[in-house]
Amino acid sequence: MVQVRAQQPINTDGSVNLDAWLDHILRVDAALDRGALKVACEFSRALDREDPNAKQSWADGTSSFQAGLEMAEILAGLKLDQDSLVAALLYRAVREDKTTLTEVGERFGPVVAKLVDGVLRMAAISASLTPGVSAVLGTQVQVENLRKMLVAMVDDVRVALIKLAERTCAIRAVKSASEEKRQRVAREVFDIYAPLAHRLGIGHIKWELEDLSFRYLEPDQYKQIAKLLHERRLDRERFITEVMSQLREELQATGVQADISGRAKHIYSIWRKMRRKGLEFSQIYDVRAVRVLVPEVRDCYTALGIVHTLWRHIPKEFDDYIANPKENGYRSLHTAVIGPEGKVLEVQIRTHAMHEEAELGVCAHWRYKGTDVKAGSSHYEEKISWLRQVLEWHEELGDIGGLADQLRVDIEPDRVYVFTPDGHAIDLPKGATPLDFAYRVHTEIGHNCRGAKVNGRIVPLNYSLQTGEQVEIITSKHGNPSRDWLNPNLGYVSTSRARAKIVHWFKLQARDQNVAAGRSLLERELGRLDLPQVDYERLAEKVNMRTAEDMFAALGAGDLRQAHVLGAAQQLAEPDRSDEQLGLVPRKSTSGLRHGKRGDIQIQGVGNLMTQIAGCCQPLPGDPIVGYITQGRGVSIHRQDCASVLQLSGREPERIIQVSWGPIPVLTYPVDILIRAYDRSGLLRDVSQVLLNEKINVLAVNTRSNKEDNTATMSLTIEIPGLDALGRLLGRVSQLPNIIEARRQRAS
Repeated sequence: MVQVRAQQPINTDGSVNLDAWLDHILRVDAALDRGALKVACEFSRALDREDPNAKQSWADGTSSFQAGLEMAEILAGLKLDQDSLVAALLYRAVREDKTTLTEVGERFGPVVAKLVDGVLRMAAISASLTPGVSAVLGTQVQVENLRKMLVAMVDDVRVALIKLAERTCAIRAVKSASEEKRQRVAREVFDIYAPLAHRLGIGHIKWELEDLSFRYLEPDQYKQIAKLLHERRLDRERFITEVMSQLREELQATGVQADISGRAKHIYSIWRKMRRKGLEFSQIYDVRAVRVLVPEVRDCYTALGIVHTLWRHIPKEFDDYIANPKENGYRSLHTAVIGPEGKVLEVQIRTHAMHEEAELGVCAHWRYKGTDVKAGSSHYEEKISWLRQVLEWHEELGDIGGLADQLRVDIEPDRVYVFTPDGHAIDLPKGATPLDFAYRVHTEIGHNCRGAKVNGRIVPLNYSLQTGEQVEIITSKHGNPSRDWLNPNLGYVSTSRARAKIVHWFKLQARDQNVAAGRSLLERELGRLDLPQVDYERLAEKVNMRTAEDMFAALGAGDLRQAHVLGAAQQLAEPDRSDEQLGLVPRKSTSGLRHGKRGDIQIQGVGNLMTQIAGCCQPLPGDPIVGYITQGRGVSIHRQDCASVLQLSGREPERIIQVSWGPIPVLTYPVDILIRAYDRSGLLRDVSQVLLNEKINVLAVNTRSNKEDNTATMSLTIEIPGLDALGRLLGRVSQLPNIIEARRQRAS
C-alpha cells in the first residue's frame, strides 16, 4: 500500500516543533550532528519567513522549509550522512530562488553546495523526457546540462539519492494538484525514478514510487485492487497471525532465531502480476505473505526446509535469489506453499543483512564520513558501474537520444547468464546474441568480432544465447563492425550498449564513406522491397534532413533507422495508398476472426456461452470488461470498474471470468517474392523453415531449377502484415547459404 505523508510535530501556534523533529531524526540515526542540523533548519525557516509570498513548487502549497524536513527524514532513513541531510533541507529554498548556491557554500561548506547543485542539474531529466519538448532536445545547452547531471550522479551517488527523496515528496504532494500535473509527475516518476531506485536496490522507495505513480496513471485499476485488499484485510490478518505463530514455534524448536512478520502488499506489483500471468486476484500468491529474517545464510535454507515440511510446496514457485542474485544485488529465498485452510501463502526468507540491503540498496554498503567512502561489497561497484555506463553512452553518442531506454529497465528483467572461456559469468538481457556478449566484454572485441563458438560449436552471430552456455568470440586483428549489425531485421544485436558502440564507430568514419554506404544501403533496400525510385531530396526533407547527402550520411552512420526512411519512401511513391502499407489490397487473415460488435463477446478458455449486457453499467464495445457467471442466465458482462462487479468479485471471486469484445480482424497483404540461389539439397526446406519461424502464410509457391548454371528460382505468394515484416523476412532469407538474392516482385 502507498505511504501516507508523515505529519511533522507542530507547536500550539501552528509552527513546526524543531526540537521534537530533531529528536525523531536522531532516533533514526544517532550519528548525526544535532547542532548542525538545527542551524540548517533555522536558516531554511528564516528564508520562508522573509518571503512568505515566494513561489511554491509543491502542489499542496507546502513551503520549502517543510519540504526540506520531509526530504531529510527520508534520507535519514536511508542512513545518509550529515551533508546530505543539510543539502536536502536547503535544496528547495535554492530552487525557489530564496537563496543562492554561493550563500549555501559560504554558510554550510562546499560539499553541501556541490550536492545541491548536482540535484538541481538533475532537473534536465524531466525536460528531456517530457512529451512535447522534443524541439529543444538537440540544443547545446540541453546536452550540456544533461552531461553535467550525469557526471554529478557518477561522481557522488548522494546526488541521485537526494533527488529520489525529492521526487518521493513531490509525488506524495500531487494528490490535490490538477489532473495534468498528477499525470506528468507520475509518468516521470514511473519511467525514471522508480527504475533508478530499483537499480540502486532501494526497495521501499521503489515500491512507494510505483504504487503512487500507478494510483494516478491507472486510477480505476488501482481502486479495484485496493478495494479487494481492504475487503479481505481482517481475514488475511487473522490467517497471517496463525501462520506466524506456527512457523515461529517450529523454528524455535530447531534452534533457529528468526524475526517473522507479515509482508507489505504492493498494489502495483499485484496488478502487474495479474496482467502478466493472466490471473485473477484470488490466484495471486503473495497477497498472503510472511517474511522470515534469520542471522546466517545457512539458517535461510534451514528455515526453507521447515516451511516445506510444514506445508506443501507449489511447483515452479520457488526462486533462489541467494545463489543467483538479481542484477541490482537483491538476495532472498522466495517460495509459495499451500498453507493452513488450503490457502496459498508466499514466504520470503533472508538474513538481516540481506534485508537491510533490500531496503537500503547501495546505501547499505557505504557510509560517507567526510571524504572517506567505504564499499561493503561488489554490489556497490556494480551499481556505480551502471551509472558510469549511462555516462559513457551519452558522451559517445553526443546527444540525449535513447537516454530514457537506458534508464528505464524492467523491474524484474529476464536475464541470461553465460560464461567466458575462463569461466567468468556474464549476465545479459534475454535474447542477447554473441555480438552483445562481445561488446559486453570489451568494445574492441566487439569491433573485431568475426565469429563465435557456443559450447565449442560455431554459431551465427545472431544466435540467441541461453543461460549456462560458454561463449568464445573469434576475432580478427583488423576487423571492423558491419553496417548489417545495425539492421534490426537481421537480429545481430539486441542491447543498447552494443548498438551504441557500433553507431559510435561509424560516426568516427569519414563522412564521404558514410554517404556512399548510406546510398548503397538505401538503394539495395528499395530494390529488395521493389519500391519505386523517389526524389531523394524530397525524401530527405520528409525524414527531417536538410539534404539527401545528410540523409545518406546519417543512414550510413546508423543515426537514421532504415525502417523510418523506407516508410517515408513508400508514402512519397504511393501517396494514394498511404493507408495501405504495401500499396496492395488487404485481405482478412485466414484465421477468420470477426469484427467485435455489441453482444459479440469472447470468453477466455470457454466455448460459446449465453451472455447478456449488465444493466447496472451497460458497457459499450471498447470498454474494459469482465464476466460474472450467473445462475441460469449465462454470463453477465460488466465494466471492470462497475461497483456491482467489484462487490461480487470480493464475495465470489471464483465466479468472475475474463472476457473480451470480439477481436478485430488481422489484415494481411498478398505479396509476391522472388528468391534466386545456387541449387543445393535442402534449399526449399530451409526457406520453408524461415517462413515458419516468421509465422508467414504461403498462398502459392513455384520452384524452377536451371541445370546449366546450377541455380534455382523460387516464386512465392505470401501473406504479410506490413512492410517491416517483409523486410525482416527477406533479410532472414538472404542469410541462408547459397542465396543470390531475395526480393519482392510486382505482379505482372
